[in-house]
This record gives sequence, C-alpha cells and structure tokens, in this order.
Amino acid sequence: MVDFNLEGLRELEGINNKLSSIKTKLEEYINLKKYSEGIGEISLNNSHVKRICLLVGLSNNDKRDMQEVNKMVTSKQSQPYVSTFFTKSGMRETFVALIKLRYHSEEVEWNSPSQLSKILGYEILKGRDILLKEGALDEWFNFSKGNKSYNLGDIPELNLRIGSYENGNDAYLDINSRSISNTQMLIAGATGSGKSNLLAVLINQIREISCDSAYPVNFLLFDYKGEFSDPANENWLSYFNTNNSAILDPIKTPLPFTPFKDFTDKTINELSLYSTTMAQALVSILGASISANMHDRLSEAIIETYKENDLRPINFQSLTEKYRSLLASNKKDNDSILSSLNTINRANLFSDQDQVNLIKNCCIINLSQYPKDGPIAKAIVYFVVSKLNNIYEQLPKQASNENFVELRHFTIIDEAHYMLGFENQPLKNLISVGRNKGMSIILATQNMEQYKNKHFDYIANAQYPIVMKQQTMNDGILKNLFGVNNNELQELKQEITSLQKGELVIKDANNLGIGKKFKKIKVTHLI
Repeated sequence: MVDFNLEGLRELEGINNKLSSIKTKLEEYINLKKYSEGIGEISLNNSHVKRICLLVGLSNNDKRDMQEVNKMVTSKQSQPYVSTFFTKSGMRETFVALIKLRYHSEEVEWNSPSQLSKILGYEILKGRDILLKEGALDEWFNFSKGNKSYNLGDIPELNLRIGSYENGNDAYLDINSRSISNTQMLIAGATGSGKSNLLAVLINQIREISCDSAYPVNFLLFDYKGEFSDPANENWLSYFNTNNSAILDPIKTPLPFTPFKDFTDKTINELSLYSTTMAQALVSILGASISANMHDRLSEAIIETYKENDLRPINFQSLTEKYRSLLASNKKDNDSILSSLNTINRANLFSDQDQVNLIKNCCIINLSQYPKDGPIAKAIVYFVVSKLNNIYEQLPKQASNENFVELRHFTIIDEAHYMLGFENQPLKNLISVGRNKGMSIILATQNMEQYKNKHFDYIANAQYPIVMKQQTMNDGILKNLFGVNNNELQELKQEITSLQKGELVIKDANNLGIGKKFKKIKVTHLI
C-alpha cells in the first residue's frame, strides 16, 4: 500500500454543528450532577469530540462504502484540522494504521488530500452515529482510568487561518513563533465591516489549536455590543470551546474578583505610587473636574483605606467612606470626586475576593447595558485590565522552545477607542509585558487614526495592524503603517475604499521590495 500523510487535510463543512448532539451527550455522561463551590462542569473542546468519534468510527470493522465517502463535502473554505489533532498523545501512527486497515481493499487516491479529508469526515460521522445509540457510551467508556500518564505534546504552533488571499491560498497569522516581535493586533473597521466576525475567527482559531495541547490559551472579551453574550447567539460559544459559564454580566452579579492590588509585604512607597496612578485614572475615567487638593485627598483616601485593611485589597465601598470622612474633616459635604465614587460604589461592579482567575478561565464581560463612553463601562475595562497586570506580575516568564513561545492568554477590547483617550497605564503595561509573559492583546476600533495619540503610539507596538472598510483615512498613518510612498499610497487607499464586508488589508511582512506592500484577505465567515 502507498504511504500517505495527514498534512493539509480539511474538516467537513459544518462539522461542529453535525457533532453538537454527541458533544452534549458526552458532556452529560462525564459530568457530575452537582459540584462543590469553585469547581465547574467540564466542557469538551471540539477537537476532543472529533477525535473520540474518529477513533470509534475507525474501530468499527464494517466494510466501507466509498460512494458514501465521496459524498462527504469539503472545500477550500473548510477549516483545516488543527496541528495538534493527529499528534496529541502520539496518535498519528495509530490513525494512519487504522485508516490503512479499514481501506486497504478500497480504491483510494492516497495522495489526494481531498479524498483523505472525505475519509476522515466519514469516519467521524460513523463514530458519532455509533455513540448516539442507546447504551453505547457505557459500552465504550465504562473502564478503569488507571494511573497512566500521557504526553500532551509541546508548545503548539499558533498559526491562525483567518481566510484566503485573492489567489485562493489560505491566509495565516503567525502569533507565537520566535521570529515575530510581539502578539499585539490592531483592527480598524467601520460599523458593518465585519469586525465581530473577524474577532470570532481569531478566538476560534486560537482556541481550536491550543485547547488540544498542554498549553491551552484562554481569553477575555469585553463585549460592548452584547453580541457574544446574547443567549440567541449561545451556539457561538462552541466555536470558542467554552460555554455560557464564561459570560459575566455585572448588571446581574458583581464580577467575581477584586480589581485592587494586594500590597501585603509591599513597601509604603509602592503603595504611594499606586495611589497616585489610581487617583489620576479615576479622575480620567469618571470625567471629574478636580483641584490639586481633591486629587491629593483621593490619593490619601486610597492609602488610608489600604492601611486600615492591613494592605490587603480594598473595595469601592470602603474607599468611598474614607473619602467622605476626609471631606468631613475639611468641613465639606460633597465634591465631584465623592459623587463619582458614589456612582461606581452603587453599581456594585466587583466582588471583594477573587473567585475566578482571569488567566485560567475564559471570560466574556457583557457591557451592553452601559453607555459605551460612560464612566461605568470605562471603569470596568480599566480595572479588569489592571487586574490582569496584577496577575501577570506574579507569573514567571512563559515557556519557549527553539521555534515557539507559549501564549497564556489573550484580551480583546472591542470599541477600544473609549479606552485610548487618556493616560491608560494598565493597558500600556499589558502591551509591554505581553512578549515576556505570554500575553496577547487585540484592540478593535473604527479608525486606525485613533491608535496614535499624545498618550501612546499603539501602532508602533503592533505586530499586526489590520484595516477593514473605513469611513475616513489618514495619509500619514497609512504611510507609517504600510511603509508606502506617495504613488503606492493612492493604490492602497483605492484598495481600502473597495473593501467589502468581511475583507481586510494587511501589511505583507514578506515583501522584499517587489510588488505590493500589502495583501487583501477575505475572512472566513463564522458567525
């Protein structure tokens, strides 16, 4: 028999939807009816389900029907199998051997990726049908787990397939090889340009590849429009290998962590510096008009509240009460700072203790009920990003090998322009620690011009600036972004003007001075 490999194979179209019933049944089978506090249900990722079904299908010794195999639908638009699908637990040779065993007497084009893709899809659906039969799960999974350990593999290659180029070839973004400088992405696209779908594709790809490895990458999404939090779109969550437990709605329940830093065993000088930065941020976020005395009073209130709590994390209620007492000692009843603190305190946005580790969980924070440019939405994003910084300070440098670096987590801020117009130190810190600690950040807004301001040049620090359809274009920004001259600029602007929904322009990182310095990509349609 001719040897074959499993490279370049593609999934069946709509395979995740075809497997939703068995995924639900498997999760019901392995989950307990009740868990203790802090321990949640297991949600199988899509690759787990496909691999289980494939093994079950290939274990069945019925004669294969090649007419049915050839009816399987794959195309260039189908998702390729993630890199870890065949390699996890050293299973590649097992899959190859089982395929040879089941198809040795059939007429198969062993060098055809299309034919092999159809075979895999056929076997996965065969396994699904077997497992859906009454009593099948007991038959297949009622065994002693034992104590055997498995090698889950090395750091996965996070080469994200986001769509296709104009010539039909797959378009990829490399976000964790040692050759790239950082993992920051900037996305600019007008309303209706397809930003939400692009974000979903990026999340899907990172999760599909990493969840099946020893280095799963979790995410945090600030959902300003409420699309990803909407119960009507709950099926989207399966693309991200998570479920509705990831959705956090501060309108209903305080976010399950404290946003304030722990200064136990820290110096007073560190606390003083933190209080000054925090006071300035609160003023910017809340839009308060203050005097120097009010700023100093707020810094003092932060320090004194920490001291009274033995330098452990404080909360907005105790901070508000302390500030009110300092006002009273100055014979004042109210000022703009106290009014602003009362606004946040009444919103009851955060818990007093950490119940969820943001890095070790997937979270979608629903901000749709708050005005996008209002103080509450800004406060949530600012303090959650600040919390991420606090966590990253405690983490060691991420793992790496000769080809790739570990990515631990990525944060997505849609409508990011609301967080760029002031001295946002936590956001700048998050960008700066990204490469050393395994952090990726994706900022999405309507116009690329918003990424360069007097506070910080986000463009200069981005590995992947991505332009979708724009209402306005800034020549200087485009020149800086794509490295084009005046003649090339006009061609670039025409390309951006002609973009349709779901299309983008990205700098050609491999351009050697010949041809266009940018490429157009049609993004995979996912949601």
